[in-house]
Amino acid sequence: MTAPFGAALAEALPRLRRYAIALAGDVATADDLLQDCMERAWKNQAAITDERALFPWLRAILHNVNLDRIRLRRRRPNETETLDAIAETLAGSCAGDGPALSMDVIRAMNRLSFEHRQILLLVGVEGLSYSEIAGELGIPVGTVMSRLARARERLRALLEERR
Repeated sequence: MTAPFGAALAEALPRLRRYAIALAGDVATADDLLQDCMERAWKNQAAITDERALFPWLRAILHNVNLDRIRLRRRRPNETETLDAIAETLAGSCAGDGPALSMDVIRAMNRLSFEHRQILLLVGVEGLSYSEIAGELGIPVGTVMSRLARARERLRALLEERR
């Protein structure tokens, strides 16, 4: 099964990397998360039996790896990570008012809690339904909806502060 599994991992990699970058807010950190995710997936490939469930399974592993990183960062408070490192690059790729707006959104996203950023990314970047998110995160649909509402409101408030 390793050959088909390896091919499936390779196919999922670009989409998972995009999500890792959005989740981590830093390309280098995202690549580290992705590498750890791929290692865990490879070691536990027997756990996945349904090919259709591969990407949600990989995303769950990525979330767990990211939570481990957050816990480690809490134990080492002198190490700071920020979305500002990629904000300049992203903003430069937008036309017109886009660069300034992109910088504002990235900085505001960086100030959100992990749970709020996670929900916004799963809805906005991954396009998952509330029930898919609830199943993946192991929380009730109502919790997804309330977190999303609070995340949107917090993001809106942060963006209004910048103006």
